[in-house]
Amino acid sequence: MISQAIDIHTHVVPAEFPVYAGKHKTEFGGKQWPQMAMGCDCHHKNVMIDGKNFRTVTDECWDIHRRAEAMAQMNIARQVLSPMPELLSYWLPLEDALPLTRHVNDSIAAMVAQAPDKFIGLGGVPMQDPDVAARELERLMRDGFRGVELGSNINGAALGDPKFDVFFAAAEELGAAIFVHALHPAGKERIVGPPGLMAYIGFPLDTAYAIASLMTGGTLTRYPKLRLAFSHGGGAFASILPRLARGWDIKPEFAERIGVSPFEHARRLYYDTLVYDPHTLRHLIDTFGVRQLCIGTDFPFDIHDRTPVESVAALKLSDGDLKLLHHDNAMRFLGDPT
Repeated sequence: MISQAIDIHTHVVPAEFPVYAGKHKTEFGGKQWPQMAMGCDCHHKNVMIDGKNFRTVTDECWDIHRRAEAMAQMNIARQVLSPMPELLSYWLPLEDALPLTRHVNDSIAAMVAQAPDKFIGLGGVPMQDPDVAARELERLMRDGFRGVELGSNINGAALGDPKFDVFFAAAEELGAAIFVHALHPAGKERIVGPPGLMAYIGFPLDTAYAIASLMTGGTLTRYPKLRLAFSHGGGAFASILPRLARGWDIKPEFAERIGVSPFEHARRLYYDTLVYDPHTLRHLIDTFGVRQLCIGTDFPFDIHDRTPVESVAALKLSDGDLKLLHHDNAMRFLGDPT
């Protein structure tokens, strides 16, 4: 049987970046503007930021033929393309962030245009200015994108902060899908051990903070038609949810703010399957419902799940539930329930 599996969590890095042309040569803009340098062979490049190698990436980040080969091996029919989170660049001055995010978005659009049967685009917007981000979202939706990727916080500000309401109002009106990915998590000073642990420890915690803030800040109540999906299975949120629901039971001011039970809010959000463990994935299905989980891999980075369909198959679900996880839930998240 031909797979219909859709992967909602994959990333793009453009093959090249334009030379920095802004005015912040010695401040944030110039230093933080990315460049590409040759890697160890013709299939790899180094993403250079502030003169340092932020990450070595493969040509699967920009080459659709190489991506298609990997997709076939993973039994994935379609990928949702979104920027490498560091390229969201919320810390740049707006006059630098706007051309950079447009360049990344144009790269995604070109990949989708070459193989629209295989790829779906989610872009990036400069959330450091929510009004501009809302206008950019309108442009992206006109250009055929299904929505955007957001970081789990915006320069340390919670997604549930009311200052982002103008953006979420636009996203709801436009019917845009929003994929939230962990980015620059809080608590770096509490991570003890070798370098690189933040992705394993901080990412799931920050994703949980993001979901909780959207509930407790009232965003999900004010914009009930938003379609949001969260990376890494929602991080630690499934374990926090019962405690949050207890607070809703005993704190009238909390109940008044969010309107309905945290469980009800949680069960209309979407989450990817990237948890690396069948018992954890089963817990997510039991907690959030089988209609809210979508395959996600973090392709093509080292941490990605190379056997996503097999990871879901380990749960021994019914054919109907497998179809939901493989395909239908992702299409509903993306705004196309067919």
